[in-house]
Amino acid sequence: MTRYIAAIDQGTTSSRCIIFDHDGRIVAWAQTEHEQILPRAGWVEHDPETLWINTREVAALALAKADLTRADIAAIGITNQRETTVVWERSTGRPVHNAIVWQDTRTDRLVEQLAGDAGVDRYRDATGLPLSTYFAGPKVRWILDNVEGAREQAEAGELAFGTVDSWILWNLTGGTGAGNRQPGVHLTDVTNASRTMLMNLETLQWDPDICADFGIPMSMLPEIRSSSEIYGYARDRGPLAGVPVAGILGDQQAATFGQACLSPGEAKNTYGTGNFLLLNTGTTPVRSEHGLLTTVCYRVGDAPAVYALEGSIAVTGSLVQWMRDNLGLVRTAAEIEDLAATVPDNGGAYFVPAFSGLFAPRWRPDARGVITGLTRFVNRGHLARAALEATAYQTREVIEAMHADSGVELHTLKVDGGMVVNETLMQFQSDILGAPVVRPVVSETTALGAAYAAGLAVGFWDGEDDIRHNWAAGRTWEPKMDGAERERLYAEWNRAVERTYGWA
Repeated sequence: MTRYIAAIDQGTTSSRCIIFDHDGRIVAWAQTEHEQILPRAGWVEHDPETLWINTREVAALALAKADLTRADIAAIGITNQRETTVVWERSTGRPVHNAIVWQDTRTDRLVEQLAGDAGVDRYRDATGLPLSTYFAGPKVRWILDNVEGAREQAEAGELAFGTVDSWILWNLTGGTGAGNRQPGVHLTDVTNASRTMLMNLETLQWDPDICADFGIPMSMLPEIRSSSEIYGYARDRGPLAGVPVAGILGDQQAATFGQACLSPGEAKNTYGTGNFLLLNTGTTPVRSEHGLLTTVCYRVGDAPAVYALEGSIAVTGSLVQWMRDNLGLVRTAAEIEDLAATVPDNGGAYFVPAFSGLFAPRWRPDARGVITGLTRFVNRGHLARAALEATAYQTREVIEAMHADSGVELHTLKVDGGMVVNETLMQFQSDILGAPVVRPVVSETTALGAAYAAGLAVGFWDGEDDIRHNWAAGRTWEPKMDGAERERLYAEWNRAVERTYGWA
């Protein structure tokens, strides 16, 4: 009898495999980091072949840690860094270029050209998204324009495009077919497709007019499917051979699903490389007037798609990595909390990490990072605290925009992701919001959401009530800060943000 679900979580900094039981608890997990390739300022790349090799390795290691075999696994779910773009040859499986990561800003001039006189909202009605370097469509166009021979190959039907879920799925289910009974399937789900700028939110299909404007042959595109159904089976060779692959969700939608935000008005915030706050808006897309994205939240089988408003913040956890790797202020990311705890406040310093411009709700690609309020009094501890506080301030900006768009008042914020173990940050987040912050018992909600999607498709879980039943609060932080102090700090943060404009 199969008793577990395996979730592959291919993220911005690492690949993981986590195995869950029926109660949504972790049985085993394995993780491997990969290199961040930085060819020049503003460019961020990954090696797609490394992502696939690491995925295979962590799947085998997770099974070994739990002393399980493929016969113990009922299904596989995939969740992934969204918008990151891979283009590969169908015949060889060879990527024609490194994966261009969601943070990459090399398409800034192309985005301006596509906007033309209509501006950045040219495609917002159709896609829910502003024109931005963030999304996958411009990245595909850049590869076709800049990799020798790529456009000719694409127009001949020889190339495939995919966000990372498609790349992993294609390889996992057979790749080119060599050594397997059949080649891999070239699919994506509605959540990832909604992050390309190429899918129409109403039809949930690729928009031929937008593809034509972008100069992207539709033969490159994967088929769009729901987030929870059997797409294929793991390749003949490998630790999970023969197991159905039955769930795909972009990482932030997966975290929303894993947090059991299944009713309109429920929201979660994931603290990872960046921060991503999603609000479930039900089966009707809500168009934002305050700088948020309209996106697909999930679709289970043949049921209607559920939509979300999303606020995307580019740099949060990666700011801590930057302070570790570029400045050497800490030896490990975990030390940032201890360093911040050496001081009672930020000493008047504010850190706005606009390394790739500002995402929601400001959408200022011309912004660049600044540290303001420096005096001789400020030390390493103050800078560490300012870095943590930047995450909380940016989250408040997004929540205020969501309230303006939806009219929904935030009463409690559900949180997840790697940074939620930082209790100093979580307390300050509660303080600056003036609302409770709740961390669930199982904080690996991204992988859990992918597991739920896969498990629902094969009957491992009966329905959404099982997901709600499994969710449980682990730790709650209540606001302690005086209201006047909260507003003073937030006003100074906004002054600091204004200093970032116009640098690029």
